Amino acid sequence: MVRMTNEKGGIKLSKKQKIEKGQEVNLYYFGNGQKQNETIDDMMKRKKAKERVQRIEERKKQDFDDQFDFDTETVIGMTNRNKIKQEEQKKKEFTKQQKKRTRFIKRIKRIIKFTLLLGVMIGAIVFATCSPIFNITNIEVINNNRVASDTVISLSGISTNENIFRFIATKASNQIKQNAYIEEVNIKRVLPNKVQIEVKEREPKFSIPVLGEFGYMSTQGYILEITQNELNLPIIYGLHTAEENITVGSRVIEEDLTSLEIILRIMNAMGDSDLSEKVTSIDISNKNDYSIYMQEERKTIHLGDASNLSNKMLYVMAILEKEKDVAGEIFANGDLNSDFRVYFREEV
Repeated sequence: MVRMTNEKGGIKLSKKQKIEKGQEVNLYYFGNGQKQNETIDDMMKRKKAKERVQRIEERKKQDFDDQFDFDTETVIGMTNRNKIKQEEQKKKEFTKQQKKRTRFIKRIKRIIKFTLLLGVMIGAIVFATCSPIFNITNIEVINNNRVASDTVISLSGISTNENIFRFIATKASNQIKQNAYIEEVNIKRVLPNKVQIEVKEREPKFSIPVLGEFGYMSTQGYILEITQNELNLPIIYGLHTAEENITVGSRVIEEDLTSLEIILRIMNAMGDSDLSEKVTSIDISNKNDYSIYMQEERKTIHLGDASNLSNKMLYVMAILEKEKDVAGEIFANGDLNSDFRVYFREEV
């Protein structure tokens, strides 16, 4: 069959073909329940629009399928909380394991360091205590005046040719302090082979009668020495410590220590006027009347309870100057804040 073309180059349908085409169109509309009130162009446009809508729907569905993984239930571009929680838990477990491992490694390192250090120390100690390099060749005693150096060294128990690290300094110090004159001891090791013993000695400041002899006493009440030789020291009478209990290195009882503090106050007050050097003896038997005897001045000074010492000493100095070379007694044992006045009584 020969097809005919129209002037525009299109296919020209015969009358029969047009009828057949029209029947097809009528059948299409009839099958879709639509009226045949639109042209072929309208139908084609509507068909294309419908196809475009289908393509959009298919594209959306494809995009949704691409964005959502039904196997892992993970939304692309969004965070799955369960998965994050699992990852955080894994990180925490890994961190714990890592920290545990790090602590273990550090502990091992510390053990190794400690072992090495201990080994070095043991080696050093063995070397120091066995090597002849550290054998003592010189023992020096310093600041000793009354106690001989040989006595200090003998008391310490330290000897030459002994290893410098083998003696115990505390023990040696306590042994040296057995001497009553020694108050403090400081022992130094001067490497490699010298020992220095520094001592601080007590000074005898007073003398006390002890069973027909003289005991030398420090300002702290320690008995430093008992001898028949009398030193030019003020003699204290009236102690309450029993003479049989007074031994070298011992200390007077608490009651006498309190009196000793008052004596020191009296001596300090007299020291301001250089009178303390003239004191021959001090009697503390009467706590309400401490008395001082000065042999050079041939006078006895009654101070009472030792209150207002500074003011009393001013009166005493004036009387000593006025009554020079006159034997007698100075009475300063009253209350200067009342009508009492210090006075002198010449010896008859």
